Amino acid sequence: MRKLFVALVLIVLMTFVLASYVKNVIYFIGDGMGFNHVYLASILEGRPLNMMKSQHVGIVKTFSANTWVTDSAAAGTALASGFKTNNGMIGMLPNKEPVPSIAEVFKSYGVKVGIVVTCRITHATPAAFYGHVPDRDMENELAEQLIESGFDVIMGGGMRNFLPASVKGSSRKDEKDLISLAKERGYTVITKKSELAKVEGGKLLALFASSHLAPASERTGEQPMLYEMVEKALELLSKDGEPFFLMVEGSQIDWEAHGNDPYGVWKEIVEFDKAVGVALEFAKKNPDTLIVVTSDHETGGLSTSTGTYMLEVDKLRKFKANTDWFISRHPIEDKEKFIAGVKEFYDIDMSEEEYAQLLNVKKTAKSVYDLPNAFGRYVSSKALLGWTTFDHTGDPLPIFAFGPGAEHFTGWLDNTDVPRIIARLMGYPLTYPIQKEPIITGPVLY
Repeated sequence: MRKLFVALVLIVLMTFVLASYVKNVIYFIGDGMGFNHVYLASILEGRPLNMMKSQHVGIVKTFSANTWVTDSAAAGTALASGFKTNNGMIGMLPNKEPVPSIAEVFKSYGVKVGIVVTCRITHATPAAFYGHVPDRDMENELAEQLIESGFDVIMGGGMRNFLPASVKGSSRKDEKDLISLAKERGYTVITKKSELAKVEGGKLLALFASSHLAPASERTGEQPMLYEMVEKALELLSKDGEPFFLMVEGSQIDWEAHGNDPYGVWKEIVEFDKAVGVALEFAKKNPDTLIVVTSDHETGGLSTSTGTYMLEVDKLRKFKANTDWFISRHPIEDKEKFIAGVKEFYDIDMSEEEYAQLLNVKKTAKSVYDLPNAFGRYVSSKALLGWTTFDHTGDPLPIFAFGPGAEHFTGWLDNTDVPRIIARLMGYPLTYPIQKEPIITGPVLY
């Protein structure tokens, strides 16, 4: 009995020691970002990225409850709550039993909570931190759950899910006005980058686009860059000196990788990493801040080789546009303009045969993505860069950590381990009315 008592005391003391020096957490998730995405961006930039400067690096497994290759909903749930679920489900177990996220747990203890993304705020990854639905496409319901969450700082896109059906641009099927409801709940609501500077405190709901924000390489005008949103979020969340938790997603790395677009991946990673740099500067002045940088899954099966001992880095550095942008402005039916554009934006001398192959893709396309995807793979091949798929893979992912407790994010981890470690370090253990270990079903584990 005495030994048991001593053991319990030691566990309590260890929990206190672990938690006593972590006041704030900034949790970065690069959607679709694998090891090679990070490395390729570093090569093209000619320098180590901010996230690569970590002395504490680990490897994260990503399988979901029902498949070895996860989607963002299941992966987001694992990273937010510490539980596996089936692909497509958010904030609940495969049996549809809801589980709270660390953001919700922290909020219940009075910790300030923020979410900053470049996609719709109701998209899978951000939704996993406040939502509980069996289908990730239930974005109107997720918008309602977000307002109910009471989170302090919310920035991203997705205005269409918050407007009543009678308003132009709404995606709702009812007349619920969630913008008015947010204002009633004490939120300042803004829609323009120029309005950010005017917000000095209080709760903020910032929706900068009807759907997703523009890609990093195209974002201008009144849509802020990710690092600008993170700067403002940190200012607001830290204003009163109380503890806070901020989740930041580089949402569009995934989409560029789905299109096998090396330029797009490069620019999205750089935007994401610049936001990491902002967090690192904040942590210099606030050393009780833990920064964790990871991903939800790898997209595209990116390889820095296509079977030769070469990678045409100089060729890649000459690329000037993402492939969706190029295809939308250079109709492939206009042969002269298309071939000239390929030369101008990618420094590639396209042959007649190559043009004919891409034109045939357009003629036989079953999806609007077929031509941009084929074009992405084409320009990649010219730089000897390879891809294995236009979808997700089951590859393990990097995790980088900075600050107090960073040493706990090394070695091989499961994605469900990450929020559990964060919660323990902040001193708010994840306790549920259900079993406290991750539920794993589906794939047979080794």
